[in-house]
Amino acid sequence: VIGHPKYQGSKRIAIFLSMPDEIQTEEIIKDIFKQGKECFIPRYKPHSNHMDMLKLSSAEDISSLALTSWNILQPSDDDTAREEALAGGGLDLIFMPGLGFDKKGNRLGRGKGYYDTYLERCMKHPSGKPYTIALAFREQICESVPVAENDVQVDEILYEDC
Repeated sequence: VIGHPKYQGSKRIAIFLSMPDEIQTEEIIKDIFKQGKECFIPRYKPHSNHMDMLKLSSAEDISSLALTSWNILQPSDDDTAREEALAGGGLDLIFMPGLGFDKKGNRLGRGKGYYDTYLERCMKHPSGKPYTIALAFREQICESVPVAENDVQVDEILYEDC
């Protein structure tokens, strides 16, 4: 990941804080800060499909985040001091999680459409749609995954041996 040209050329990067069954992102986050890039992480709004990407101040900042009912660390709702990526300069790159992917770039998420609706918002931002890279285990690559009309394809999927 850290040798990828899109990563190397990006300044403003959004990345998920991994759950135990996902590609672990902690080392990537540390590298984002080591390289002097800006790091944004998701804050999901429960009972909706709304998500914002909020800025982290450091890799250690993760330890100050609240644990949601889904066991995901994220900034709390009353944390209003963090920059939201689309309120500023937008994003260059988004690393995306998922349950399954096909080689056409279709992604099966967890069913709420958070990333799809966020990418729709990105497309309306002056900086435009960021490049999207899904991080997957080889076992998550399928012949095809079910898609809906509002699903946004990922630009690239990185997995072992790809």
